[in-house]
Amino acid sequence: MNLNDLSTHAQAGRVDELNLISLEGGIYLLEARMEGRAHPILTDQGSTLNLRSIEHARDVLQEMPALPFFLVHSSVHDEMCGMPSADNSLRVPIAFRSGW
Repeated sequence: MNLNDLSTHAQAGRVDELNLISLEGGIYLLEARMEGRAHPILTDQGSTLNLRSIEHARDVLQEMPALPFFLVHSSVHDEMCGMPSADNSLRVPIAFRSGW
């Protein structure tokens, strides 16, 4: 799903929430959740849309209707070998619009 598709789905009320996934190295990925499924947001060329920060995500999403928006940061323990798999992600609601 690209940003135009996301906008269409959001305006139609089909997007349940947006997750901004924080990765090591200061990279953020955006995913839309619809009907219990995750849909990564891609560029028009089909590659993953990489964002630099929460503010960068807000700038990209400024034309969208306000949606539930979460910052998701996976636990380093999830990546360790031999550890049982469990969802230890930190999921924090963030404001869709900047408070500046």
